[in-house]
Amino acid sequence: MPFTSEINDELNILARFNLETTQEGIKIHSSAAPNVIAATKRLHEKSLVTQPDGGYLTELGRHAAEHAQQLLTIVKA
Repeated sequence: MPFTSEINDELNILARFNLETTQEGIKIHSSAAPNVIAATKRLHEKSLVTQPDGGYLTELGRHAAEHAQQLLTIVKA
């Protein structure tokens, strides 16, 4: 099953998180692209982030972000 554009958008959101600290989240503003807003809401519905507009990673979200960022590192090499 290939990555859909929705999954790609969600992975791009997860790639934005700084994994060096748990004290730093993200905020997706209402002026962001509609696909970014929708992706962030879906991540919240999946319990990967704490707020519909971003917030912090949950424990599951942190694992997902780690894998997403590792995958990005591998495919960019």
